[in-house]
Amino acid sequence: MTELINIKFDALRQAWEQNRPDENQRRKDLLCLRANFKASLDEMMEAISRDFGHRSNHESMLAEAITVLAEIDFYLRYLKKWIKPQRRKAGWKLWPATAEIRYVPLGVVGIMAPWNYPVNLTLTPLIAAIAAGNHVFIKPSEHTPHANAYLEKLLGKVFPENRVCIVQGGSDIAAAFSALPFDHLFFTGSKANGKKVMAAAAQNLTPVTLELGGKSPVLIAPDADLKKAAARIITGKLFNSGQTCIAPDYVLLPESVIESFVAEMKEQVSQRYTQSASFSDYTHIINNNQYQRITELLEDAIRRGHQVIALMPFVDPKQALEQGFFIPSLILNPEDDSAIMQEEIFGPLLPIKTYRTYDEAINYIVRRDRPLAFYCFSKNNEHIEAALSRVIAGSICINDTLYQFACTELPFGGVGQSGMGGYHGYEGFKTFSKAMPILRKYNPALTDKLRPPYGKLANIIIRFLTR
Repeated sequence: MTELINIKFDALRQAWEQNRPDENQRRKDLLCLRANFKASLDEMMEAISRDFGHRSNHESMLAEAITVLAEIDFYLRYLKKWIKPQRRKAGWKLWPATAEIRYVPLGVVGIMAPWNYPVNLTLTPLIAAIAAGNHVFIKPSEHTPHANAYLEKLLGKVFPENRVCIVQGGSDIAAAFSALPFDHLFFTGSKANGKKVMAAAAQNLTPVTLELGGKSPVLIAPDADLKKAAARIITGKLFNSGQTCIAPDYVLLPESVIESFVAEMKEQVSQRYTQSASFSDYTHIINNNQYQRITELLEDAIRRGHQVIALMPFVDPKQALEQGFFIPSLILNPEDDSAIMQEEIFGPLLPIKTYRTYDEAINYIVRRDRPLAFYCFSKNNEHIEAALSRVIAGSICINDTLYQFACTELPFGGVGQSGMGGYHGYEGFKTFSKAMPILRKYNPALTDKLRPPYGKLANIIIRFLTR
């Protein structure tokens, strides 16, 4: 299999060297991808739902379809502008000269996609890489075979295999893939796997973009509207059953309002999910391993004596387990050394921690690893700015959750332990391009006088330039 990977990579490289995609080709590719993708949305939803056991079609449309289509449209709108050379000032000291930046394609780009949003998190970086003029090699997650088959079929209709191709397999294939001499390697996944990818890429000095995760906090200020905060936190937490890298991972709120907040959270869930474990709007956990991992986080909290509040008391736990349906729950004031406060949850469990002062809450966030996302709920701009002035995160959303990812004008990426590099929109185009500086010199040039044997004129020029 490793030999096949090398053969496919070499074909991509050779084809790119022989015929680098120009602006017209890139635009045709994006238009063709858009048309075929839009025509196959029903097939996409069915494939993803089969991989999850069940996934809400509305969530697939919101998270996979709408964001991908918006990204393509954004690139089609601005590609001509981005490709044009950007004039820079050469400066009078280099006169006569002109300076410019040209964004040129890197060559062959690798994309390693995760299982939680298998279409979006494959196609969004692909769109940026294609718009920048690259050929692309894709390694999707082995946990979504039906979505992978859909992607292979879709991309096979749009691109020849020597421009975009996919290789499937487990950890051995991922290791071989990440060791290829790509011009850029883009990885979305866990921090542990991100370290392995970065180590493999380092052998070829391959630059990497790492989209990881971590524990994304929610800070509820003393003045926040608890009803609205609860509604929007539930939306962000239970979307895709919490299997989202930027899902709210824990909540900090004043200790005086915890009972009111818990009541609002219960009310939100009861309004949205009123049937049984088979209802269509609640996504299942992807596989048994993930289900067991989340279960162990919950069991650890129970063993420690933490108060656990199930948000769907009408669901039979045995029936939920049989269907891969995880009952969402709150864990009140868990200890910092408990498993649920040490690991990214990636599921429908939500720890709630209380604070006495607002500064104490901000300090709690700042002392921990920099998260992929940070959410702050407040009506007071001073409270908001107090948090923004201290918290460093991959992305921030004020008075809502998740939606910063959908803003095409904003870059998306982590910082510190939550990743490096970014994409979406213009930043995605730059990620997969080389900003190539070009200086044009003309005659006569003052610098012609700055060469050995140095004399009085050179001394005069140097004194003038360093005055």
